[in-house]
Amino acid sequence: MTTTPSGPAFRIDLAGLATRPAQVWGGVRLVPLVRAEPIEDLRLHQELYEPEYAAVPAGRRTDYLAYVPHGFVADWTRDGTPAAAYGTRLDAPSAIGATAPPERIRVRAPRRLAKRESRTRLRFLPLHLALEGYLALHFGGPTITWEEWSDRAVRHGLSPRAEEAYAGDRVRGLADALRVFEIHPGQCGLLVYVADALAAAFVVPHPDDYRALHRTLLLDLYGELIHHYALLSAAVPEFRADLRTAGPVNSVAELRTAVAGQERAWADFHDDTMAGGLLDPDYRAREVRRLGRFRLARFLPEFRPKQENHIGEAITDEDGRLAYLKTFRLSESQVRRGHLLDRLAAHEWHLPSAAASLGLTEPQLGLRIEGAGFAGLLRQDILDHYRRAARR
Repeated sequence: MTTTPSGPAFRIDLAGLATRPAQVWGGVRLVPLVRAEPIEDLRLHQELYEPEYAAVPAGRRTDYLAYVPHGFVADWTRDGTPAAAYGTRLDAPSAIGATAPPERIRVRAPRRLAKRESRTRLRFLPLHLALEGYLALHFGGPTITWEEWSDRAVRHGLSPRAEEAYAGDRVRGLADALRVFEIHPGQCGLLVYVADALAAAFVVPHPDDYRALHRTLLLDLYGELIHHYALLSAAVPEFRADLRTAGPVNSVAELRTAVAGQERAWADFHDDTMAGGLLDPDYRAREVRRLGRFRLARFLPEFRPKQENHIGEAITDEDGRLAYLKTFRLSESQVRRGHLLDRLAAHEWHLPSAAASLGLTEPQLGLRIEGAGFAGLLRQDILDHYRRAARR
C-alpha cells in the first residue's frame, strides 16, 4: 500500500475561539479556549472499549495495531437544528436521578478507524486517524526498483512500521492538572503545555461536550518529547497581570478596562508566540469523511527538522470554522523520519538524487537511513559498502 498524503494546504484557525488565562499545575500549563457561539448541529460523545489493544483494518492486507481505550461518536443534523449527543435520553424531571441508568452493554472497538453508522452518525478513533496517517507515510516503499533497495523493501515496503507513544496517565502531573482545572463557562477547548512546550490541542463543538470529554485527555497518546519534559522539568511560572502598565486606576470602570486589556495582551501573546508553532505552518490535509456540512480530515506537517511539528485531525464546517481538533506533537526523531521519507519519495527513491537534495553524499544518506531505523530497506552489501566509505 502506498499512501502519500495529498490535498490542499490546511492551516489551523482558532477563529471563534477566545483564549482565556492559563492555569498552572507544576510543569503543566493548561490554556482554555472559549466559544462565544457553540456549534449546535454537531455533537461528540465518548465510547469506552474493553480491549485496550486492538487491530483495526487500515486497508487491503494492512492492519493498524494500537492502544485504543476509547472512541468518539459524532452526531449531526442536516438542517442545522441542534443535535443531541449519542446516548442522550429524555426523562420526566421527577425521575431524574430516581431511576436506574440504562443497562450497559459491552462495546467492542470498531472495525474501522472511522465508520459511518447511519446517515447522521460517525464513529471514529480520536488521534488514531492522525497517527495512522503518519505511519502510512510512503508506506509502500520504493516506487522504482533501484538496485540499492532490498527485496523486502520492494515487496513489503515499510511494513511493519511502528512508533512509540505514552498514554496521558504516564505524563507526570497531567492527571492532577486536569483534576484541579476549573472549566470556564462556554469552554470548548484546551491547549496542553508541558514545560511550556505545546503538547496537544483539543477542541470540540459544544461546551457540554467539553465537560463530558475533559478527562479523555488522559486517554490520549503523547510523544516521547512530552513524556521526558514532564519527567525532568521543574514547575513553570504563572503569568501574572500587571495593572500598573495600564496607567492609574481610580474607579471600578477603569479597573475593568485594565483587566480586559491584560486579558487581550495575554491572548495575543499566547496565540502569536506560545501556539505559533501549531498555528503558523501550513499542513497537508486529507479528507476522511463528510459529515453533512462538516468534513473530517487528518493532516501532516511539512516535517521541518529542529522545529515544532504536529500531526492531527480536524472537523471543519463549510466556512472552514473549526468544530473539532486533536493534535499530537512529534519528537525530533519522528520529524527526521518523516522528512527523510518525504525526500526519498520526492526523488522516486533514487539515492544519488535524494542525497544531492539533502546536501549529503550517497554513503552519508545510506547511514542516515540506517540511523532512522530503516536499515532493512537497503541491501546488506550496499549498506556495508556505505559503512566502509564512511570510515575512510
